[in-house]
Amino acid sequence: MHNITVAIKGVKLDYNQAKRIAEIMALRDNESTMLVSWFDREQGTHSPQCLRCELEGAPGWEVYGRNHEGRLRISFNDDQFVFIYS
Repeated sequence: MHNITVAIKGVKLDYNQAKRIAEIMALRDNESTMLVSWFDREQGTHSPQCLRCELEGAPGWEVYGRNHEGRLRISFNDDQFVFIYS
């Protein structure tokens, strides 16, 4: 999986803003990309809600993303928001 790290300083970033930026980046190389999994640390939410997917300390949503054709992991501000795209 290819990892992209984005740091945005000087303005408060919310989930919807981060998701729009991530989608633009994901679509650059694959116009049929799909969001496979995501994490929002501020709200304490993630998708999918895969409790039994945890593996070797990695959270379930991330394991799910890796194992379901995730090719691109886009992280904002030290994993404040993370999006995994196919």
